[in-house]
Amino acid sequence: MKTNKEEIMLTALKLFAERGFEAVSTSMIANELGITKGALYRHYQSKQEIFDSIIQKMFEKDGKQAADNHVPEKEYEEEMNSYAQTSLEDFCEFVNSQYRYWTEDEFALLFRRMITLEQFRSEEMNKLYQDVLAFGPVKYSENLFREMLKNGQLNREAEKFGARNLAIQLYAPLQLAIQLFDAKGNKEEIGDNLRIITKEFAERWKKIE
Repeated sequence: MKTNKEEIMLTALKLFAERGFEAVSTSMIANELGITKGALYRHYQSKQEIFDSIIQKMFEKDGKQAADNHVPEKEYEEEMNSYAQTSLEDFCEFVNSQYRYWTEDEFALLFRRMITLEQFRSEEMNKLYQDVLAFGPVKYSENLFREMLKNGQLNREAEKFGARNLAIQLYAPLQLAIQLFDAKGNKEEIGDNLRIITKEFAERWKKIE
């Protein structure tokens, strides 16, 4: 059976997540797949090209995840109208779906582990980690909350609290939930707790008509 690009990409990602990008060679990827380096090179010219394909696929999956949950797919400057139209309820539900995504989707889970491992090894990898799992999501959330404040979705207390603080308050439990999962916590119980937290968050900050 012929090996396709997707199989090579996933196998490489598994090795990167386990051993780190620098420690993995194209020979190791080929050996893991039971193919020759020549067969691998018919699909990818280098390890870097495989890595770049992993990044591209990850961002495509992120976009689909956002679209499926009715939240903006792109950055604020590219999609301002979508940010303005997102509801607090949809965004809170998106946070719960992100927990499931980062803990259940094989590609996303391996990617998260890879960049968590690699973040300390280069500025480029650290930036990727921050964009995907730290400053990027906080900035995304802050822009959403700023639009919710503008269009009157949130109450006066939320106005005083501020978009940045709201973003951190909602994103922090998601990050902790993922870390507890990685520590071999009960996935379902953690997910249930996160859902309670996001429900209480929405109830606290939503404007009551």
